[in-house]
Amino acid sequence: MSFKDLQLNKPILRAVAEAGYDNPTLVQEKTIPLVLDKKNVIVSAQTGTGKTAAFALPILQLLFDKQDASKSGKKIKALIISPTRELAVQIEENFKTYCKYTNLRTTVVYGGTSIEPQKDVLKKGVDILIATPGRLLDLHKQDTVNLDYVDILVLDEADLMLDMGFIDDVKKIERLCTREKQILLFSATIPFKVEQLANTILNNPERVEVAPNSSTSKNVNQVLYYVPKRNKIELCLHLLRNTIKGSILIFRRTKFGVEKLEETLIKNGYKVESIHGDKSQNLRQEALQKFKDKEATILIATDVAARGIDIDNLDAVVNFDLPNVPETYVHRIGRTARAGNSGTSYSLCSADEKTYVATIQQLINMQLDVVDDHPYPLDPKAKKEIHKTPGKSKHKKGRKSEASKKKKKRWY
Repeated sequence: MSFKDLQLNKPILRAVAEAGYDNPTLVQEKTIPLVLDKKNVIVSAQTGTGKTAAFALPILQLLFDKQDASKSGKKIKALIISPTRELAVQIEENFKTYCKYTNLRTTVVYGGTSIEPQKDVLKKGVDILIATPGRLLDLHKQDTVNLDYVDILVLDEADLMLDMGFIDDVKKIERLCTREKQILLFSATIPFKVEQLANTILNNPERVEVAPNSSTSKNVNQVLYYVPKRNKIELCLHLLRNTIKGSILIFRRTKFGVEKLEETLIKNGYKVESIHGDKSQNLRQEALQKFKDKEATILIATDVAARGIDIDNLDAVVNFDLPNVPETYVHRIGRTARAGNSGTSYSLCSADEKTYVATIQQLINMQLDVVDDHPYPLDPKAKKEIHKTPGKSKHKKGRKSEASKKKKKRWY
């Protein structure tokens, strides 16, 4: 099947062809006709399957006839809600690529940057708005955003949105739009919470499922190293020197962990950039751009960056810290081996993370390949490491023994 078979018009087909896409992916093939039919849709598909174009192209097609503004200016007709800033920026880039030969106007709004420039763009009028939930509601409170004309509402990465605690915001946004709108819900996995949300806001949705739920790409070679926690940095350096080559994305659980590892790798002569929640949006974008431009070969990130970052030709993903939510593992390693390329994921597991490996293997329904041949093996009997600060009493500060309580004279 080609994009022409999907009833898209010439200006959109021209932009798609210029972007270098010939044939739709499976998720696009199944979703685009349903969206053009104005159906409510729930799509379950992993990252890297071409989900953004699956809603962007039909939305542009549906709005094409309404693109020339009336005298009162352009109104927001399509609203795309995204959980993270990075993903929101990426979606807008995609829309800009595909609407090149139309008069449709798009913009993106997110927190962490000044609100005033965003207000200015909105006042001029846009057809398509991509937004993170918090900033959208701020702008609505300030009467800068009018959602009365929204025909199409897209909730992207719904499972992550709910994991991040945005459920009430999402419901509120849904109520602010018109009642007759079309809703498209995209999610990598459909856990119970997403199912519940879908039941409350979607009428008779069509379902599209691409690749079994929570499966991992066949093109990712997944390997596992058991290592004592204190030796993880040494093992990581050992792998970077001898095994892992190319452009590498390393995941750590905390911002502190990201900074510590970045410092060590820079000292060892690696070109490194990092992104985490404490960095301003500009710095995050800058770091990502340097990595994409190959000025840095390693990008270290927290899970905020796990979704929606589209980096072509990523050779490897390293789980320096294993995630405690197994779905997160699927998203992390989904950064590599995109669009038919192959890649490798390396997971470093300490004694206290063994339970995470078990839940991950259960979810992806496969055994990870364990590599024993490395300089820092973990003793199979090793227990979870508990760090004690020397010289501290095991008793809580200010706690009295029963005897001293009895001796104490009361004033009453």
